[in-house]
Amino acid sequence: MHKIVLLLLIALGLESSAQKPKNDYSVQGWWSPVTVTFSPVVHQDRSITFRLKAKNAAEVKLIFGEWNIKPMPMNKDTAGTWQVTIPPVAPGIYSYQFCADGLNVTDPANPVVKSGTEIYGSIVEVSEARPRFDEVQQIPHGTLSYIKYHSSALNRLRGMVIFFPAEYGKSATARFPVLYLRHGGGDNETSWTQAAGKADVILENLIAAGKAKPMIIVMTNGLTDGTWAGGSSKEGIEQLEQELLKDVIPYAEKNFRIRADKGSRAIAGLSMGGGQAYIIGLKHQDMFSYIGEFSSGLLSDAKFDINERIPGVFNKPEAVNANIKLLWIACGKDDPRYPGHLAMGYMLREKKIRFESYESPGGHEWRFWREQLRDFIQRLF
Repeated sequence: MHKIVLLLLIALGLESSAQKPKNDYSVQGWWSPVTVTFSPVVHQDRSITFRLKAKNAAEVKLIFGEWNIKPMPMNKDTAGTWQVTIPPVAPGIYSYQFCADGLNVTDPANPVVKSGTEIYGSIVEVSEARPRFDEVQQIPHGTLSYIKYHSSALNRLRGMVIFFPAEYGKSATARFPVLYLRHGGGDNETSWTQAAGKADVILENLIAAGKAKPMIIVMTNGLTDGTWAGGSSKEGIEQLEQELLKDVIPYAEKNFRIRADKGSRAIAGLSMGGGQAYIIGLKHQDMFSYIGEFSSGLLSDAKFDINERIPGVFNKPEAVNANIKLLWIACGKDDPRYPGHLAMGYMLREKKIRFESYESPGGHEWRFWREQLRDFIQRLF
């Protein structure tokens, strides 16, 4: 007993004689006013200033846009900051990079990037006086869900992104039509709703304006092995077709209030996904009434033969025209795929297949695909 008391007294004595810990940690300054944007800075006249801190670099250029690029030299100040201001541009989305001593880098001051299977560049958006069709507005908003499912064709877990319009949450019984929307070769299932695609924002704005029906958008991964070939070869598309028909559509229709009739289904995609949508849609005319392809490289290939994928599909044009309410093909006039797009339109006319063709200035880029999605959605259901 005496030993215990003695030990307690010693412990108390040591504690009382210990020095008070010194604490120099401070959060002062954390709440200072936000400083002005460093880069990029979009000016009122829609010119843009870009800056990069790289004091040890000997040369820095701005790589602006994705097509017909002319690198722009940047000037260095005494603090080691490189800067250039480009002339006014039209409202829209633009991709850019810096080339510092031959190395392309994204803008470290800008967290908004174009990404998919890799990070491709930084993104800057230029607004106009009133919100664009692809900018968030003060309207009812829907929800995005990321869902894991088992792909029987690939025998592994895969992910899909589903957008539910605001109207979905207002009723416990209402069912909705669905658009199966496919991405391009360097993208993934999230790309259509990230900074680059804005599919959910585009649809919300159209619904609020009374220009589109409330619908669900289902976005899956269109790569089988991480390569464009895996998503475009005959075998690859057949695997994706099986996955869509046996796994994705049954899962979506079982778990969500989706109309399960052909007239309530559309399929569309950009680039690689455009080829997938075109082939799968035409192969299963009993399941889809609307097909849209934007800038497909596969379909623009001079050697592409639809009969290798769907034998005799256009032998009875009257049947195709009766089955498909809308066959939409589109390509930017500055896209290297444009001649192939025109050739495909010529072939469809020869076969007496009813379709609608759209083209406008622009290359293989998100600005064009956003516009095509906006216009395509308004024609659905």
